[in-house]
Amino acid sequence: MTQESLAQLIEVAAGRQPADLVIKNCQLVDVGLGKIYPSDIAISQGLIAGIGPDYEGKESLDAQGLFALPGLIDAHIHIESSYLSPEEFARLVVPRGTTSVIADPHEIVNVAGLEGLHYMQEAAAQTPLKIEYMVPSCVPATGFENAGADLKASDLEAPLADPQNLGLAELMNAPGVVYTDPEVLAKVLMAKKYDKPIDGHSPGLKGKDLSAYAAAGVMTDHECSSLEEMEDRLARGMYVLLRQGSSCHDLARLLPGVTPYNASRCLLCSDDRHASTMLEIGHLNEHLQMCVAYGLHPITAVQMASLNTAQAYNLRDRGGLFPGRAADLVLVRDLQAFEAQYVYINGQLVAKEGVYLPPIQKADASAVRASFHVRDFSADCLKFQLKSRQLRVIQVLPGGVVTGSGQACLDLTPEGDVILPPDQDIVRIAVVERHHNTGNVGLGLLGNYGLRCGAIASSIAHDSHNIVVAGRDIHDMALAVEELQKQEGGAITVKDGQVLDRLPLPLGGLMSDQAGEEVARALAQLNARAHSDLGVNPAIDPVMTLSFMSLLVIPELKLSDLGLFDVKEFSLVPIELD
Repeated sequence: MTQESLAQLIEVAAGRQPADLVIKNCQLVDVGLGKIYPSDIAISQGLIAGIGPDYEGKESLDAQGLFALPGLIDAHIHIESSYLSPEEFARLVVPRGTTSVIADPHEIVNVAGLEGLHYMQEAAAQTPLKIEYMVPSCVPATGFENAGADLKASDLEAPLADPQNLGLAELMNAPGVVYTDPEVLAKVLMAKKYDKPIDGHSPGLKGKDLSAYAAAGVMTDHECSSLEEMEDRLARGMYVLLRQGSSCHDLARLLPGVTPYNASRCLLCSDDRHASTMLEIGHLNEHLQMCVAYGLHPITAVQMASLNTAQAYNLRDRGGLFPGRAADLVLVRDLQAFEAQYVYINGQLVAKEGVYLPPIQKADASAVRASFHVRDFSADCLKFQLKSRQLRVIQVLPGGVVTGSGQACLDLTPEGDVILPPDQDIVRIAVVERHHNTGNVGLGLLGNYGLRCGAIASSIAHDSHNIVVAGRDIHDMALAVEELQKQEGGAITVKDGQVLDRLPLPLGGLMSDQAGEEVARALAQLNARAHSDLGVNPAIDPVMTLSFMSLLVIPELKLSDLGLFDVKEFSLVPIELD
């Protein structure tokens, strides 16, 4: 801001010059004072110049009693988990009242390295949505898998020094912090060097280990699933991000823990939000609905979706409808449904009555395409060579991403391959390395998935995003892997040697280059026929459940391209029990 522009802002605020825009006759939700009252809002140069009566402007909007809220801020989200490009993600969330998101591009960086981060930054620049990126801290998430990149602390210095990037993204390697792994601590110190906030990820951590984690400087946690975990983190000075995503639903469980004394340390986040969820339910507007329905005062709920997050992440230019802050605001009819009628970002009208107004312009995505490099793969790679019939089984547990560790006694062929009994809910699962032509194929068994025939493959395979495939027939599984590569990633179903449904995600194998409505339609059809034609357990989401079977930081038994992984022991284990 120049001295001239500052002087003009002051002149408008003082009422001596007309504003660019005055929003008249609104009910202002004041998240600083904690009150709601009639007011006008004067906007100049994209900033709020003043609030109160009798402002004049070059343009005006009669709000006719609509409630004016600060623009909503999602405290933690992975845009890639929407299966949409950042530009298309913005098109869906902005009309719901979201004006900023704190985004962790962990998924695409695990595929494309820092080139993935650069693409996400360029794509964000094409939209008015304020996308604040954290720098991924765990690429790969563990040392027991192959990702598309391996970022050391020295690799993170340039992006952490870059003012475009807000901080260090979720430290999923909590044991590395607690037990002072030198490389993990070097990343923490790099963030501290540039005075950047550090996000956490510590499910199940408690007691002295949690104190150690907080002492290192970890500021937040979005993995609380119980009131005990929430209170433990609040007691150690951390912010708690109350999560309501497409896969993890923690908000209702945690709302009883919000009190007048700790509400300022509570933020709202999605973590993941699929296109279909945004189209059918919304975004942070759903979080606000749930908060108010539970019994929180609307002002407290709005603070958790705006001011609290801005303060936690040092975003001093937003978070409230205060003079001098960015004119990011939402006009809604009521404080129950929070249905946005008008959305402004930097004083510009960007959505009206659910319609996104800016033109869609997309960044060059060539840096994150052609991301499949699979060597010497065939159906034979999916055959076991076992000696023991007593085998470990990854057990699907509906309702979350945690898995169980089961056992089965299966017959073997003379060559040592498994014979899957038709009366047991056990199928093959494989993780095929797709980044470096290693030829690695990790093999396992999956229980309670429900698959009766055919195969499902996906390149959405947290967190390294290799190819994960499940099936009863190795030839259907191999075809699914081959066809998935041809479509540059996404998800695919196969039955009896024929492709049933496809969800192409050519941007890193994670995001579509199509509209959100088309992505939602294709995914819904694929999932529906996976249930009806392949027999997948109706209690689970076929693609999403499969995508978490390779997530090595969530208990209990998982699979990587290097083999079966026991998360509690934090080590690779043989599939054979004896």
